[in-house]
Amino acid sequence: MVEMDDVLEISTPAHFKALAHPMRHRILFALSQQPATISQLAAGFAVQKGTVAHHLKVLREAGIVRVAETRQVRGGTEQYYQRTARRLSASSPEATAHTGALLSAVAEEVTAAVDDPLLMLRHLRLTAAQAQKLAHTLDDLINGEQDAGAGQPQYGILVSLYQQAPHPA
Repeated sequence: MVEMDDVLEISTPAHFKALAHPMRHRILFALSQQPATISQLAAGFAVQKGTVAHHLKVLREAGIVRVAETRQVRGGTEQYYQRTARRLSASSPEATAHTGALLSAVAEEVTAAVDDPLLMLRHLRLTAAQAQKLAHTLDDLINGEQDAGAGQPQYGILVSLYQQAPHPA
């Protein structure tokens, strides 16, 4: 297997195009734990292999996924795809234009959750220093947690800290 990078900064038009479809986010979620073939992904999502192949091609051309391993099976070659990075970071101003696609994919994940998900939205008035401290705390909390490994249930974590746009008076 090919080692994954820690972080991929989403910044190019190809990245944004690749992340503009909820199915591609679902594929990335699925590949977050282990590599998978087109057939495995299609079966897991209950969609046609051609649909998965198309979306993997877009993600691969953008450099977000890659072939991690190939295996010979019954006269053919099976390709296992994996993410190129454990985390995707979209901190550029251009990234906010694509927030809807990301949130749509997360909404599909939350809707299909096994148990009642923890989902909160809270608005606070913070100083710039407080906001920066909170951002660092959230980053440390999420990145400090270690994966429990195969056999354990997988949980999704979405963290966002944003300054609200001013509301009209």
